[in-house]
Amino acid sequence: MSLDSSMENPMAELLRLSGRLGAVLAANQQMISVAESCTGGGLAAAITEVAGSSGWFECGFVTYSNAAKTRLLGVPESVFERFGAVSRACVLAMSAGVLANSSSHYSVAISGIAGPGGGSAEKPVGTVWIAWRFRADSSTPGEGSDAWATRFQFDGDRAAVRQQAVVAALNGVIEHAQGQVRQGSQ
Repeated sequence: MSLDSSMENPMAELLRLSGRLGAVLAANQQMISVAESCTGGGLAAAITEVAGSSGWFECGFVTYSNAAKTRLLGVPESVFERFGAVSRACVLAMSAGVLANSSSHYSVAISGIAGPGGGSAEKPVGTVWIAWRFRADSSTPGEGSDAWATRFQFDGDRAAVRQQAVVAALNGVIEHAQGQVRQGSQ
């Protein structure tokens, strides 16, 4: 994935997407919480740029180290040994940990290799995994949730990879939340 014309003004694009997310979540009376690694809090920052985001954003975890992912989100150490921190298994566990430690309806988890170093043949720089998780009943942490994850291969420098990861994370949750609005209105 490369930068396109919508990314010419990255801050404006993030504010637009965050505002759209906020409108959908507010309409559904839902909350979101996030867990981030390679984006270092960029997703939470984009979300909280929107005035009134306290009505639909609960919390964010920046878990850059594997130890923090385990301690704060309950990611099993075996996940790192078997799959690595940049993996489907890791982001799915991170997203489950977010819901277990919040009362949010949605969680988004991001882990990747932003560069310029750290890549490998199997996971080159720009590899980012994002997981989204939805809990229909926020009174039961971690239970009854629907989860999905996607691997992305972003182009560009460190800033571009991080920016594209935040945009992809926002787009993913917007798509699902809009589907919930449509289902609820039928």
